[in-house]
Amino acid sequence: LLPMGFALIPSISSASCGAAFCAVNTNWTSESAMVDAGSAFDLRYEHINQDQPQAGSKRVAVGQIRRHHDEVSTLNRNLLMTYSHSFSSGWGITASAPIQERNHTHIHNHHGAQFWDKWNYTKLGDVRVTGRYQLPFVGDPHKPVMSGLTFGLKLPTGKSDVANAQGALAERSMQPGTGTTDLLVGAYYHQKAGENAAWFVQAQLQHALNSHHGYKPGSQIGADVGYRRRLSDRFAGLIQLNLVKKRSDSGNEAEPDNTGNRAAFLSPGVSYALFDNVQIYGFYQYPLYQHVEGVQLTARRAFVVGASGKF
Repeated sequence: LLPMGFALIPSISSASCGAAFCAVNTNWTSESAMVDAGSAFDLRYEHINQDQPQAGSKRVAVGQIRRHHDEVSTLNRNLLMTYSHSFSSGWGITASAPIQERNHTHIHNHHGAQFWDKWNYTKLGDVRVTGRYQLPFVGDPHKPVMSGLTFGLKLPTGKSDVANAQGALAERSMQPGTGTTDLLVGAYYHQKAGENAAWFVQAQLQHALNSHHGYKPGSQIGADVGYRRRLSDRFAGLIQLNLVKKRSDSGNEAEPDNTGNRAAFLSPGVSYALFDNVQIYGFYQYPLYQHVEGVQLTARRAFVVGASGKF
């Protein structure tokens, strides 16, 4: 099956009123990490319907805890495109770009009256460029260990001033871009466990280096632990535990009382090798635990499907 993997770019999940990506890590859907010089691609589609308001760890009804904006729902459909190249020296580079489609609804409470506000957009989000260095192999050659360090930037390529048909700007946490340049640093460890299995663990910290127009997103850290087992010549079973912690946003355009969260997700999946160098995969993500600051929208499930390959 396909021997490849990408640099550490887990998709960090976010609650709040809008922006969300699945925390599933599709870098390790194949049997092992990329060890030879060459290029690889990954194209994944995510479906996250945030239709459950939550306060702390408790689910609540829309408007049960009154805010200036009572969040109703956000439907996120994301297309994430990733290209990776590895050099024979152990160095590599990865670029990732998201196309985000969001449909968001909230109720604006104003002097006792209620107004329904909606935003619908499809936009380019923030591009990530990450370098990596893969350390030399160690241990049993039949159960090789691959580990490395990653470092890079999230660039401010996404718009941060999207408005609806009435000219009202979306909340900053729902915009396709943060307007900030963020530092990305992480590490990964991957090991084959016999002929038919492999496991990995990896983590990444994301920290904004600046603010933009009165807004600075909170720092966030994600960690993933996953296991893959070959079921046949072409099918493999996948399972992951995805952990996320995000601090509250800051700045006069932020909503610090209603941003920031921590969560744990269980993500079972399956992959199928179409060819020796191309596979398709799918994941179902279920939240084991979610805790949010203030009142935020959460998803009760999420789906990821995609294809990856090496050339």
